[in-house]
Amino acid sequence: MTSTPGNAAGTRLRALEQADLVDVLALEHELFPEDPWTAEMFAGEIAQPPESRLYLLAEADAGDGGVESKESVSGRGAPGGTAMAGYAGMMFLPDGTQADVLTIAVRAAFWGRGIGSALLGALLAAARDRGCAEVFLEVRADNPRARGLYLRRGFEEIGVRRGYYQPSGTDAIVMRKDLHP
Repeated sequence: MTSTPGNAAGTRLRALEQADLVDVLALEHELFPEDPWTAEMFAGEIAQPPESRLYLLAEADAGDGGVESKESVSGRGAPGGTAMAGYAGMMFLPDGTQADVLTIAVRAAFWGRGIGSALLGALLAAARDRGCAEVFLEVRADNPRARGLYLRRGFEEIGVRRGYYQPSGTDAIVMRKDLHP
């Protein structure tokens, strides 16, 4: 995947690469300290064939939200003075009927700038392009910001998975979006 503009001003989306994992893991631990994905989980996910997974990285102009490109944990500043603003991932089922949003994370300094919405929009567009009829996701019950984004983008809450997030035991709200109007 080549770099494409996101819906948020000054944001570009591109395929997440192995070299991005140091920064991604730092953000994962910052945002989800109780139950972060491990390096092995991320490496395994991005190694999956493109038919079954899509992982995106959002880069935003350095200085937006007080973030400088030199703050990159890996020291791998993106060209043009950009900083990692977030990432997202989706799984596509082999039969092509549905997709699952596996993760979306946006650096706190970039909240409220449309980056999460741009990442979600790109995932939904990919699911539509592949002919998926519906998209599912789980979101932490204690994450009203993410739940609000998903509701605004047309997802509906369809269930609860008690104690889904471990080791915290936090419930997951299961959400679904129909991709066919």
